[in-house]
Amino acid sequence: MAFRNARRDSSPDGLLPSVGHTSSRLEAFSDGVLAIAITLLILEVGVPDAGPGGLAAALAHQWPSYAAYAVTFLVIGIMWVNHHELFDGIAVVTRTLMFLNLFLLMAIAFLPFPTALMAKYLREGDNSHIATAIYGATMTAIGLGFVGLWFYLSRHSDLMVDSLDADDARQSMRRALPGPVIYGATIGLAYIWAPACLIIYAAMGVYFMLWRPSQIDEIEGQDAVGETGDEASSVS
Repeated sequence: MAFRNARRDSSPDGLLPSVGHTSSRLEAFSDGVLAIAITLLILEVGVPDAGPGGLAAALAHQWPSYAAYAVTFLVIGIMWVNHHELFDGIAVVTRTLMFLNLFLLMAIAFLPFPTALMAKYLREGDNSHIATAIYGATMTAIGLGFVGLWFYLSRHSDLMVDSLDADDARQSMRRALPGPVIYGATIGLAYIWAPACLIIYAAMGVYFMLWRPSQIDEIEGQDAVGETGDEASSVS
C-alpha cells in the first residue's frame, strides 16, 4: 500500500526509524508465530481407526475435529490479515508496543490447544462445556489484545504514519470491541449449549473478515483521489 512509505521522522524516544524502530522485524516475527499456530491445527485431525467397511462412519464420527479445524483456521487467517493491516498503519514501534503485540501472539499461539479440546470433547456432556469455555476465554484474550493495541495507538498517534491520527485508531478500536464482548459471552453460553458457540465463532470470523481498520478505508480513498489526480494530469 502507498502509505507504507509515509514514515514519521522519529520515534517518541527520539530514535530514528533507521536505527531499528520500524515494524518490519516485528511483523516478520508475528507472521512466523501465526504461521506455526495455523499449521498446528491440522495435527489435531487424526486418522480414525476403522474396521472393514467402517471408514466412512469413522470419518463422519470425527465431525467436531473438522468443524473446530475449519473455524479456527478461518479465525487465525483473518487475524493475520487484520494484524497485517494494523501494522501497515504504524510508522515506528516502541518497546511497549512490542510487548503488547507479544501478549497478543501468546494468546494466538495458545489457540491450537483449546481447539483440540473442543474437537475431542464437544459431544461429551460436562466436558464439552469446559472445553468450549476455554476456547471462548482464549478468543476473549485475543480480542482484548487487538483492542489493547488500538487503545495504545489512540494514545500514541505519533507512532502512526503521517496520514493517520488518534481518531482513526479510536474508530478502529470501537470496531474491534464486539470481538471480546461476544467471545466473552460465549464462555457462559458454553455451559448452556456448547455447539452453539461454534456457530458464533464462525459468525464472528465472517464479521472480522468483512471488518477492516478505519485507516484502510481512509488511505484507499486517498490513493483513489491521488490516482484520479494523476490521470487528470496525464490527460492534460
